[in-house]
Amino acid sequence: MIVLPSAPLRLSSVSFAYVGDNGHRTAVLDNVAFEMRPNEFLCVMGPNGCGKTTLLNIIAGFLTAETGEVRVHDRLIDAPGPDRTVVFQDYALFPWKRVRDNIAFGLKASGKDRKSQLEIAEKFLALVHLNGTADKYPHELSGGMRQRVAVARALAVDPSILLMDEPLGALDAQTRELLQEELSSVLEFQHKSVFFVTHSVDEAVFLGDRIILLSPAPATVAAIIPIDLPRPRNAEVRLTPQFIAVKSKVARLLRDMYAGT
Repeated sequence: MIVLPSAPLRLSSVSFAYVGDNGHRTAVLDNVAFEMRPNEFLCVMGPNGCGKTTLLNIIAGFLTAETGEVRVHDRLIDAPGPDRTVVFQDYALFPWKRVRDNIAFGLKASGKDRKSQLEIAEKFLALVHLNGTADKYPHELSGGMRQRVAVARALAVDPSILLMDEPLGALDAQTRELLQEELSSVLEFQHKSVFFVTHSVDEAVFLGDRIILLSPAPATVAAIIPIDLPRPRNAEVRLTPQFIAVKSKVARLLRDMYAGT
């Protein structure tokens, strides 16, 4: 008998609403359900305010769904944990810590000894092409370099799922495309499952194995679009008819949703 691996991430009937001080209830998510495949790069898109970041925060354990379940490898999620690490748009590095110690922070919290912390930090600095920066402070690095440190820190604790909330959104176009290629290469090597929130259709098609489109709030899953492009991917893939066709399809679906809001 073939034993299939459990889904890295499974959402069942997840709904959520924010409740204001006056008791007013604003529904954000409504019966969201999908399953992530092993080692899948899953991109999530939708209109502004549809609940993409709220959904990520529920998966991270920062928020609790009103109804439904979130499971990671069949384990019910109700709090943050080292099996899910988050990379934010604003880097979220400790400005008073050197690069080495920013990466080692989660390792220290998990009980790794100092020698192991340093060895792992150096390994992941090399992985994101930041050799020689271990003694620098975040303010001494460019935006792209700081985001590489954030990715290295997230990967260093060996999570089951990497949650990324528009991590490249604050970068200039040239740096953003370069880091998309590097991120794709690093994560293929690491064999991680990735939940990636983005507003960029081009970015989602370049990075993703599938794209989940959320409807306007209260969001449901409006469509799931497969990205059947070969890996590894480089800048040339953007010129292929397959890339252009998928990008046009996603953009059209998003336009239709915006027109309906």
